[in-house]
Amino acid sequence: MSTQSLSVRQSDGGSSASGSSLVGRPIRVAAWVSFVVEVLIIGTGGAVRLTGSGLGCPTWPTCTADSLIPTAELSFHSLIEFGNRMMTSVVGIAALVLVVLLWRLRMQRRDLFTLALVVVGGVVAQAIVGGITVWTGLNPFIVGFHYVASLLLVCVSAAILVLMRQPAGARHLIVPRWLAMLSIVTSAATALTIAVGVLTTASGPHSGDVNAGRTGFDVELLEHLHAWPAYLAFALTVALVVAAHRHGGSAFRWGVTLLVVELVQIALGLYQARNGLPELAVGAHMVLAALLAATMTVLLLTLRAPADTD
Repeated sequence: MSTQSLSVRQSDGGSSASGSSLVGRPIRVAAWVSFVVEVLIIGTGGAVRLTGSGLGCPTWPTCTADSLIPTAELSFHSLIEFGNRMMTSVVGIAALVLVVLLWRLRMQRRDLFTLALVVVGGVVAQAIVGGITVWTGLNPFIVGFHYVASLLLVCVSAAILVLMRQPAGARHLIVPRWLAMLSIVTSAATALTIAVGVLTTASGPHSGDVNAGRTGFDVELLEHLHAWPAYLAFALTVALVVAAHRHGGSAFRWGVTLLVVELVQIALGLYQARNGLPELAVGAHMVLAALLAATMTVLLLTLRAPADTD
């Protein structure tokens, strides 16, 4: 490599000294904590919904009109709902800590800093959307949007985990273009599966409160519509794994991981559909959907590598 080329790399922040090597242990730990709590809040949010605690705190941002926290007159539903609200604070603090730690690298690792800011902004927006869900009496479409937004934040957090291990700079495709296109199509089928699944849940019995409204759609029809793209995504993933096996590397490993998560999701989906949608199974299905989306995100990112890796 020429002296001029080395000079360019050092000036644009693309050298290893200003890339992944600058991302120290505190940042890595903070990034993992942020990812974990982003997944956990989906679980606590699901608990609120599945226990009928969505209006356990009937107002927002306070729990009642006169109290910030649950009062003695309220039920255990209030504690569950308030606990989920407190979890939002945990998620926000974790995201903010990551931004603070990345501040000194905001120029060298603008990609990580920007994504961390997106998570912070997303957490704030999610808190507001959570308040709107309470004000609207758990409108099923807003609740569904609330869940999808949480999934997107999980995906952004997963992207940070991948990129922080790599140098900064431009990234280029390291697999054949047709394999990349197959991955994108698989991702689209996965996203469609999740979207229809959210609509199915919004039309089913787990509304979050006995007085909350439903979409009015035929839930049995939606269950079938949810299954079709799920099987398509599974078939595409099998094809993706077979194709990626020829090239090896991270794409194959994450393809296998994606396939395993899909198998568990399909099995769990069949179980809950045939057993009257038990709450625990539905909650696990919601959390696994987040891990499925995160795995797909990681897979797509592994298709590219930093352009300057020599």
